[in-house]
Amino acid sequence: MVNLGLLCVSGPITAILSIVMLAVGIGVGCGIYAVVTYKKSKSNNNKADKILQDAYAQAEKIKNEQVAQTTKEINILKSTFEQENKERREESKRSEERLYAREELLNKRETSLDKKLDELEQSKQKVQNQIQALASKENALDEMQESIVKELEKVSGMTKEEAKNVIIDRYTEEAKIDAVKLAKEIEDKAKEEADKKAKNIITLAIQKCAADTTSEVTTSVVALPSEEMKGRIIGREGRNIRALEAATGVDFIVDDTPEAITLSGFDPVRREVARIALEKLIMDGRIHPTRIEELVQKAQKDVDETIKEAGENACFDADIHNLHPEIIKVLGRLKYRTSYGQNVLNHSLEVSFIAGMLAAEVGANEKVARRGGLLHDLGKAVDHEVEGTHVSIGVELARKYKESEAVIHCIEAHHNDVEPRTLEAVIVQAADAISSARPGARRESIENYIKRLQDLENIANGFNGVDKTYAIQAGREIRVMVKPEQITDEEAQVLAHDIAKEIEAKLEYPGHIKVNVIRESRFSDTAK
Repeated sequence: MVNLGLLCVSGPITAILSIVMLAVGIGVGCGIYAVVTYKKSKSNNNKADKILQDAYAQAEKIKNEQVAQTTKEINILKSTFEQENKERREESKRSEERLYAREELLNKRETSLDKKLDELEQSKQKVQNQIQALASKENALDEMQESIVKELEKVSGMTKEEAKNVIIDRYTEEAKIDAVKLAKEIEDKAKEEADKKAKNIITLAIQKCAADTTSEVTTSVVALPSEEMKGRIIGREGRNIRALEAATGVDFIVDDTPEAITLSGFDPVRREVARIALEKLIMDGRIHPTRIEELVQKAQKDVDETIKEAGENACFDADIHNLHPEIIKVLGRLKYRTSYGQNVLNHSLEVSFIAGMLAAEVGANEKVARRGGLLHDLGKAVDHEVEGTHVSIGVELARKYKESEAVIHCIEAHHNDVEPRTLEAVIVQAADAISSARPGARRESIENYIKRLQDLENIANGFNGVDKTYAIQAGREIRVMVKPEQITDEEAQVLAHDIAKEIEAKLEYPGHIKVNVIRESRFSDTAK
């Protein structure tokens, strides 16, 4: 029982002791933690104080540096400001001195100007007095002149205006005659000097070149070995000749001409192809449509090769390079083209030679002149195939194949389709005229020749006072007989000049036409 009671009493005590011990342990632990925490806090405070001290020291150092830097900059700015202020004061002082000097100069000028104004006013007064004196004299002269004019009108029986018109007409006529005489003298002198130089240049150019001429025809004649060959060429029911005409585009004329067939066509290249094909057929002896087509194709290739060679040879002879291959082919076609009896390819070469020599003599661009001379009639190679004049066709071809504008202008100006703007264009125009006008170069038809003579006479007959007109020396000279009672000697000279200008404006002709005006007075009487 006792043990049980003790056990009952000791249980709470133990619990209380346990609690007390726990409390004591907690207190001791808290004390220890507080001590440790205090020590750590004190250490941290020391570190913080040290950091703050270091920060204060660093801030003080930075502040001192900034203050020193700022003080230095302020001193620099102050020095700069003082220097600038000093310069401004000096500049202001100099400006003030200049202003004082200018003001003094203006004062002097103002004084001088006042003096001049006074002098000018005095001169003005003198001039006004002189004007008044002159006006009074002028009035007196006008009155005197009016009295003289009235007296003259009374003596002459004409008014002032009538007399003035008579004098004007007389002096106008005299001035016109004098002007024509002076112009004639100047023109004759200029022509004399120009003719000498031009003759030397042109003679030299012509002597250095010569070109053959051929007949201008649109037909070719092929010789046959016998009359029997005509029948073979015609073929059964005309099939062979029809095949030839269809393949070549040329008319085959079989007539009574012995041992010959005529080929007719405006295209000279086709006509040449037909001629070569027919000659090959005659030599071959096998004449039928299939063989005809084969030989025509072969002849076409031969002619194309000949055309190419002719173009290349022309470029080589004219010393012209870098022409487009298509232009060379077109140029070669001129081998079979004629104009007024003159072979166009030979004519083009001749123009190229003459233009080059003329350009060298007068200091123009020789290469452009030669190139323009060779290509000036390029359009004639295809003018029967393409619409337009040979000039416009040639210009289009040259522009298509990238020729220079200088060469194109030579082509378009050689017949005055446009006004020549360059010396080379004028030279090509002159070279073309020289080549066309030289003796034997071209042949005119009788109709064109007669028409040109009639046009010459009609132009001269259209002027007042002309009695009769005669075109002589194949149209190189025209003689004009005038009525002596209507035309004076001086007026005859003017008439010759006017007729020449009219011919230049209305006609196209090679070379020159001389105009001779003849005034003849005849007096007769009868002996009784």
